[in-house]
Amino acid sequence: MRILLVEDSARVAEAVGGGLRGRGHAVFVAGGVRAADDAFASQHFDVAVVDIGLPDGSGLDWCRSVRSAGSEIPILLLTARSDVPDRVAGLDAGADDYLGKPFSLDELAARLRALARRGPRWTESTRRFGPVAVDRDRRIVTVDGAPLALTPRELEILALLAWRDGRVVARDDILEAVWGDASEGAAASLEVLVARIRRKLAEHGVRDALRTVRHVGYAWALERSKHA
Repeated sequence: MRILLVEDSARVAEAVGGGLRGRGHAVFVAGGVRAADDAFASQHFDVAVVDIGLPDGSGLDWCRSVRSAGSEIPILLLTARSDVPDRVAGLDAGADDYLGKPFSLDELAARLRALARRGPRWTESTRRFGPVAVDRDRRIVTVDGAPLALTPRELEILALLAWRDGRVVARDDILEAVWGDASEGAAASLEVLVARIRRKLAEHGVRDALRTVRHVGYAWALERSKHA
């Protein structure tokens, strides 16, 4: 996973960042709201870990700003405060999870894996890409109104890529989100399912919907329809 860690304490950032990197994740540390904004605007992250108390603003305000801009990135808030009103405030600000300090790195890593598997929030029921429509609530994909016969995992892969608006999704991140692990068996299955998705779309006249980025992952290549 690519993780944005927004934490002003150098000691905490070093401990948390180092622990997550040791578990195979890429971690970018931002020391405050402005640094987080700059990083978020220029890079893609799979999840954000945000301290509430920051030197140039509040993590709650940053969370609200990100949500108001339409971002669906999973957000986990960190805070020394652990009473119920603060937890409610964090969730009301748009956070997906909440962890009070002190915490164990194992618990943090487990929660982040759960958020990654859940993927981005589906804030819209349906997205359209020309003739292709992905309906979240009904869990179907249609091409010119005709249902595309997808297995549950094929649907999860297609929807995950479609909701990233053309950004490349690393293979390991897809495996974590859809299978819950990055084993060799899951990796082999991913290649087979991507090929099947491409074939099924091509049978409906839709080609080049999935772009392969060699040694990295996959991206959704269809342009999102306006007013969709």
